[in-house]
Amino acid sequence: MADAVNPRNAQIDGNVVAAKSFAHFGVTHMFGVVGIPVTSLANRAVALGIRFIAFHNEQSAGYAASAYGYLTGKPGLLLTVSGPGCVHGLAGLSNAMVNTWPMVMISGSCDQKDFGRGDFQELDQIEAVKPFSKLAVKAKDIKDIPNCVAEVLDRAVSGRPGGCYLDLPTDVLHQTISESEVEELLKSAKSHKSEVSIGLTPKTSEIEQAVSLLREAKKPLIVFGKGAAYARAEGELKKFVETTGIPFLPTPMGKGLLPDTHELAASAARSLAIGQCDVAVVVGARLNWLLHFGEPPKWSKDVKFILVDISEEEIQLRKPYLGLVGDAKKVLELINKEIKDDPFCLGKNHPWVEAISKKVKDNVSRMEAQLSKDVVPFNFMTPMRIIRDAILEAGSPAPVLVSEGANTMDVGRAVLVQTEPRTRLDAGTWGTMGVGLGYCIAAAVASPDRLVVAVEGDSGFTFSAIEVETLVRYQLPVVVIVFNNGGVYGGDRRNPEEITGPHKDDPAPTSFVPGAAYHTLIGAFGGKGYIVGTPDELKSALSESFAARKPAVINVTIDPFAGAESGRMQHKN
Repeated sequence: MADAVNPRNAQIDGNVVAAKSFAHFGVTHMFGVVGIPVTSLANRAVALGIRFIAFHNEQSAGYAASAYGYLTGKPGLLLTVSGPGCVHGLAGLSNAMVNTWPMVMISGSCDQKDFGRGDFQELDQIEAVKPFSKLAVKAKDIKDIPNCVAEVLDRAVSGRPGGCYLDLPTDVLHQTISESEVEELLKSAKSHKSEVSIGLTPKTSEIEQAVSLLREAKKPLIVFGKGAAYARAEGELKKFVETTGIPFLPTPMGKGLLPDTHELAASAARSLAIGQCDVAVVVGARLNWLLHFGEPPKWSKDVKFILVDISEEEIQLRKPYLGLVGDAKKVLELINKEIKDDPFCLGKNHPWVEAISKKVKDNVSRMEAQLSKDVVPFNFMTPMRIIRDAILEAGSPAPVLVSEGANTMDVGRAVLVQTEPRTRLDAGTWGTMGVGLGYCIAAAVASPDRLVVAVEGDSGFTFSAIEVETLVRYQLPVVVIVFNNGGVYGGDRRNPEEITGPHKDDPAPTSFVPGAAYHTLIGAFGGKGYIVGTPDELKSALSESFAARKPAVINVTIDPFAGAESGRMQHKN
């Protein structure tokens, strides 16, 4: 009789086993959209202490999971239903892969015995996710679940981080097993952490060669990206920059690892810095479109790249002068140690430092002259200056800034100031639009001590605008600022000769409803909305919403002719 009441012999189903497995391996948060067959899994996860953030659309939930992985260094989890839910989730999974952020998508799937017969939401999900993931596994039996969970969580963070996929068929979720057997399976679940290449370090001779190149360089430059931010390398970067006196250039999401206001920051002299440098140390950033592929005419044809990357394949692809394979933080530690034994510093009077500094001052002075004007109806500069000042006045911990859109993001990259690491999230390596609300929610969950401020174009915002209800439901401290100029790039941009044909009276493909009342949307759910069109109105709305730390949308009316078509970062300095 004792065995009959022993809780260790109680039977539990696959939903409980999966939830227990995630909790056992340290998962604390999960994002997703529930439904058949995963609702019970979400509920079981919550009961075991995992916070579940329920979205309206798997796309936004996936973007949240990807950003959570970046901000925390732990895999962000996305839970979806089968078939179309899995397909919608691919947006987030692919975004994680391209940005190299750790994420795991878990989808329910149809009953295995009915596959191929047209079952409910049937899809070969393993094949569907393969192009967008590092690893895709299916738990074919309830006993497979603990090991599958361990495998996808470990693989997501190993080497170059990325997305992984776990398939949980309906029949497996309904199978049962004893609690005691689950405990044994969890204990014996294989660890795959031996595959983590964070322990890789360059040879001593390679470190010596890197330092020698920098020591002999006439115009050295340090470039760093979100890979360095993910590696928590800010301390080592600060020491590297300030010991050597070498100017630095962050990529957009590398901003804040060192403050934009640092005297060696070269962002405002970007064209000069990359066009004339003779040795460039690139840390945790790829020589892709964001850095003009490291090629002329933007870069000198004679520049020598020292590329620091966790991925040997990335270094082989780019063929730099010198490749240092390893974790950014650890490689910088080795470089700093080598420099310490024989220090060198360019100094403020070094011709290269003086040239960068002068160009920065000239360009900043010209921009500040533009920013100082109060232009009404608003252009992009005036409200951006007011937002910049409000964010800086918020102090530390600095708000997390989320930004997307064409002109809005481009102007924001130049105007808004980052002073702390991992406080900027934008369209990223893939230039993904629609990430805004998902990123906001991830940031609020991952960094609960920080206010989250989104600066969104109206097009970027409306990809996922309904998620403002999610902000209100969870009472997240997020203020969404929408630059409303009536469409993609700003309404109707057609030349008169383009307005022809039988549908010429239709709105332009770039146009939205003029004067859209986006601020009223959040009010439908109990949040606070503001509409502003003057500097004083915007300052008041920012002051009130920042102080309240409650969900809010500020609808900023922008002159529809203030923007321009934009598809890549604009660098005019």
